Amino acid sequence: MRTEQPKMIYLKDYQAPEYLIDETHLTFELFEDHTLVHAQLVMRRNPARGAGLPPLALDGQQLELLSVKLNDLELTAQHYQLTDSHLTLHPQTEQFVLDTSVKIHPESNTALEGLYKSGGMFCTQCEAEGFRKITYYLDRPDVMSTFTTTVIGDKNRYPILLSNGNPVGSGPQDEGRHWATWEDPFKKPAYLFALVAGDLWCVEDTFTTMSQREVALRIYVEPENIDKCQHAMNSLKKSMRWDEETYGREYDLDIFMIVAVNDFNMGAMENKGLNIFNSSAVLARAETATDAAHQRVEAIVAHEYFHNWSGNRVTCRDWFQLSLKEGFTVFRDAGFSADMNSATVKRIQDVAYLRTHQFAEDAGPMAHAVRPDSFIEISNFYTLTVYEKGSEVVGMLYTLLGAEGFRKGSDVYFDRHDGQAVTCDDFISAMEDANGVDLTQFKRWYSQAGTPRLSVSEHYDGASQTYSLTFTQSCPATPGQTEKLPFVIPVALGLLDARGKELPLQLADESSPAGTSRVLSVTESQQTFTFTGLTEQPLPSLLRGFSAPVKLHFAYSRDQLMFLMQHDSDGFNRWEAGQQLAVQVLQDLIGQHQRGEALVMDQRLVQALRSVLGNEQLDQAMVAEMLSLPGEAYLTEISDVADVEAIHAAREFARKQLADSLYDALWARYQANREVSKTTPYVPQASHFARRALQNIALSYLMLTGKPEVLAAALEQFEHSDNMTERLTALAVLVNSPFEAEKAQALASFAEHFKDNPLVMDQWFSVQAGSTLPGGLQRVRELMEHPAFNIKNPNKVRALMGAFAGQNLINFHAADGSGYRFLADIVIQLNGLNPQIASRQLAPLTRWRKYDSARQALMKAELERIRHSGELSSDVFEVVSKSLA
Repeated sequence: MRTEQPKMIYLKDYQAPEYLIDETHLTFELFEDHTLVHAQLVMRRNPARGAGLPPLALDGQQLELLSVKLNDLELTAQHYQLTDSHLTLHPQTEQFVLDTSVKIHPESNTALEGLYKSGGMFCTQCEAEGFRKITYYLDRPDVMSTFTTTVIGDKNRYPILLSNGNPVGSGPQDEGRHWATWEDPFKKPAYLFALVAGDLWCVEDTFTTMSQREVALRIYVEPENIDKCQHAMNSLKKSMRWDEETYGREYDLDIFMIVAVNDFNMGAMENKGLNIFNSSAVLARAETATDAAHQRVEAIVAHEYFHNWSGNRVTCRDWFQLSLKEGFTVFRDAGFSADMNSATVKRIQDVAYLRTHQFAEDAGPMAHAVRPDSFIEISNFYTLTVYEKGSEVVGMLYTLLGAEGFRKGSDVYFDRHDGQAVTCDDFISAMEDANGVDLTQFKRWYSQAGTPRLSVSEHYDGASQTYSLTFTQSCPATPGQTEKLPFVIPVALGLLDARGKELPLQLADESSPAGTSRVLSVTESQQTFTFTGLTEQPLPSLLRGFSAPVKLHFAYSRDQLMFLMQHDSDGFNRWEAGQQLAVQVLQDLIGQHQRGEALVMDQRLVQALRSVLGNEQLDQAMVAEMLSLPGEAYLTEISDVADVEAIHAAREFARKQLADSLYDALWARYQANREVSKTTPYVPQASHFARRALQNIALSYLMLTGKPEVLAAALEQFEHSDNMTERLTALAVLVNSPFEAEKAQALASFAEHFKDNPLVMDQWFSVQAGSTLPGGLQRVRELMEHPAFNIKNPNKVRALMGAFAGQNLINFHAADGSGYRFLADIVIQLNGLNPQIASRQLAPLTRWRKYDSARQALMKAELERIRHSGELSSDVFEVVSKSLA
């Protein structure tokens, strides 16, 4: 059991480093049972810290120090202090050279931080603080250095030796070994360092930049995956061109490399010139990756490439500024994905995810601002708040400044701070200076936690032909922040007349209308805007495009929501009206279940979705999104006290009612799209994604009817599809059906066919772990014994435990607490293997306040059991302690 609380780190305590590192020269000698790391650091006193020569404290963990030299003078133990976390020296001159040699053990590194082995490959993950597990260093993002790296290893086992930058030399050594040297001319912090050594094949291409430089592009994978790289390569080239055209940013090195790794804690890492990817984020082929996986690969390849400027050339000063690079880059990759696919559908998917998961984070014990003011373990703050909400904050700037103004601001930001480690304030200052605006109040989005609530009331005065909207904003208390000041909330809106026509928008103090859609800036706790020249009471379309990450309340009637679904010119708000209508209907059903009444569904939802299904002019991807009912996790998030059984029963009843009522329309859509799929080769393009999305959601509804022709259709799709999107959906509907024999045969057939493909087997695990049929926990326990499962692999943990606890709410929240006990056991086990993954699996237990008193007691008991289970990592300790506070 931990006897000392780990140290809290505060933003207010930031101080610039006492010393700087101008040059870093590294030599790695790779062996099977250890690795030797020799580091030469060219250092100097930081002039910004004043005079004197204070002690130099270098970060270092799990290192065996072999030697240390200062200006070529060998030091003995009496000349330095060594602890589990630091090597402290006493420089005698303002400029000096420090040489160290250490021994490390990547072969036994299960935490997957620093240098470790994934199968037969050496690889690194240094963000946030993994470099200190490689060598003694000033492991902080505001210490930037040029890097020269030599890697030495067995030529047969590791024919490919990679690091950051450009290759500058290679050659053989004695005893079957060889070496390669890489030089990165751009200064970077240690978290961007990368090394890979393995028996890898590569797909090669080139890209010609806007200044006509030719850049070599290489994607390295294990030999069996060489046929799954082309989509990632195409995505990379599209990303590079898009960044030039949209932001004017050109790639700077002679070579850009991606390496796919099977064991990786994150999705991918933007190390300068050598991006290391979780294999799930780079490998994609029709037969083995779904449409969603293809889109995810495209987005993540773009995200990591865009970091070359928003993260590498301009990096963050300290880890409190993490959203400076991540929120901005998520915004950039979302813009890219919107341009490559359907912008409206992309926005719908992003907002649905944000409201289900990030809003829940904002309402929980780990709630924090986009720029946190304290943390114990920085790895716990790679969160939806920092990434997704951070992106929304950048998106609001884009909305307020306009496309041209935002581009001017980003140009100033990149040009002003190239080669620097900066802050969120520097980003805002660039936007202010480029546009001549004051964003002081806007910066509250970076410092105040929680999801603002925006209530809107209306008043129409027929005599004066004026229409007023009054906005009232508030934000609930969050840990450490009880009082919140008003935010700047951009509200995009339009007004519709009784025929669905957009009305001209003229505010009372304006001389003429300003179009039919505009953005209001709500800056006060309560604020009224009055529109003039309206001969009838309009219907407002509010928060178009989800122009701010807030919880909006306006008293729409169900008939008004149906009207907006049919007439709103904003695609996002048409979907949003359908979601609000579905929520109201589902909440009726939840109440009926709780009162023990027979469930009766409002037929207006059926009518609305029948209209959507019959609209041949709508994008098929949009139809698929509008047919998707709000999920159980979202219904939980918007509940004061979540009734797990009632939510599940209500949603399943609604799905069955829709399936029965819309059977003919669903069947017609399914058959038409399936016929096209049978005769059309797979193409990872938006129109094809849309066709398969509608086809598959139709099948998932149809299967609820239990009709023989639907079972036959599902089996046909499972057995004869040429792509994973259709095959996996068919498997999922079979797994969730009552057809036991067909289900068992399909699962066995799928596993046998894909047993040698780890990523596909992850999907096989997830389909079963997510099944809401009774016996979910027992299925998960049995799957843990499957040969394809390995608890040391993060992808497997996410696929099985993550899917069960995060998606299968009815089984995870079993009234006897068995799901909670299971997850606590897993966290305790992972705490000793991989603390980052352990802490991330904890999230479902941290939401205990959402549930009834009996479940609260059971969940808290498991958190207490984890807390008292032994020596906890700082990752797990922070989450557990904050959850119980």
